[in-house]
Amino acid sequence: MNDFEFFYPIKNYFGKGSAKTALKKELPKYGKNILLAYGGGSIKHNGIYEELIELIEAAGKTITEFSGIMSNPTYAKVQEGAALARKHQIDFILAVGGGSVSDCCKAVSAQAKLDTDLYEYEYTEHKVPKQGIPMGVIVTAAGTGSEQNAGAVITHEEKNWKGALWGTAASFAVLDSYYTKTLPMKQVLSGAFDTLSHCMETYLGAPREANLSDQMNESVMRSVIVNIRKLKLDPENMEARSELMWASAMAENGILKIGKQTDFQCHMIEHQLGAYTDCNHGCGLAVIHPELYRHLAPVAPKQYARLAVEVFGVDSLGKSELETALLGIDQLAAFIKEIGLPTTLKEMDITEDKILRAVADTTVLMPGCAKKLTPDEIFEILLAVKG
Repeated sequence: MNDFEFFYPIKNYFGKGSAKTALKKELPKYGKNILLAYGGGSIKHNGIYEELIELIEAAGKTITEFSGIMSNPTYAKVQEGAALARKHQIDFILAVGGGSVSDCCKAVSAQAKLDTDLYEYEYTEHKVPKQGIPMGVIVTAAGTGSEQNAGAVITHEEKNWKGALWGTAASFAVLDSYYTKTLPMKQVLSGAFDTLSHCMETYLGAPREANLSDQMNESVMRSVIVNIRKLKLDPENMEARSELMWASAMAENGILKIGKQTDFQCHMIEHQLGAYTDCNHGCGLAVIHPELYRHLAPVAPKQYARLAVEVFGVDSLGKSELETALLGIDQLAAFIKEIGLPTTLKEMDITEDKILRAVADTTVLMPGCAKKLTPDEIFEILLAVKG
């Protein structure tokens, strides 16, 4: 493995009823003013809102609500939250939702403590925020693993840009799979595929020799695939939901990335697709991944072949590394179709070549675990999956 330093500051409360345990232990550590952040209001219909209000008020806190955080949180929404935090002198942010709510709040936390614009601070001055409002996350939609780190994916609409801003990592996260039961199944499955995507994009990086991080990753990927299938057959399977929730955390808590080079090029392409179309993140990844990997496998067949054998069960006997790799990619594509996620951009109502060209031309080009792509190559990949 490559040399590394590893530090993990986030405390996880896992299991049924863990919100009660977490808030009773954690809220007394912070000041009186709480910013309760959430999305479109579904928590008010599934009982989570009332439960949390009761727990927060029992801790003697004053609540300011920050609602309406969208599935692809915008930079304008970040600024709205930061202004609210300043106005009400917020001491602690409690983000309740999936990765979008968590991402938005991480950026809000940092922006509220800065006198300058967060985007300019990071991308023009090339600085990383050193302080922010403390926060915790209660996960209601698993997949992004956002609650496990300080990165925030934000859409800057004025710039047609969707990418990473660095904010404040949560001091604790609540992982109660029962909170995911009221989500539409498509959202649960697309979130779980995002977990698989995180794992694959980490796994396929250098070094390519067998190592402990990759071997742990293989187990996580196999678990994700098995439990997606279980949940597809039985949406009430809470064991499968809990396994997927922990897999999501494992994919982004840094453990699988120890000693690895990653570049997340598929995520970079999908982020720009989202910037131009506001599409579902997991669905966009599902469409792009197989074709991208067919494009990259000939350059680095060894690791793609290992993915095929160890995760997708391909028999490599009598086959070259590339033949094995391509069979594994076929298995990935078949799995995506099996679980009902889209396989073409047409299924997502994205058909304009003009948009695809813009996406290709504005995608962040990563150093490349296999090779560094060009905008023309990205455009070629997007055309191939247009449908």
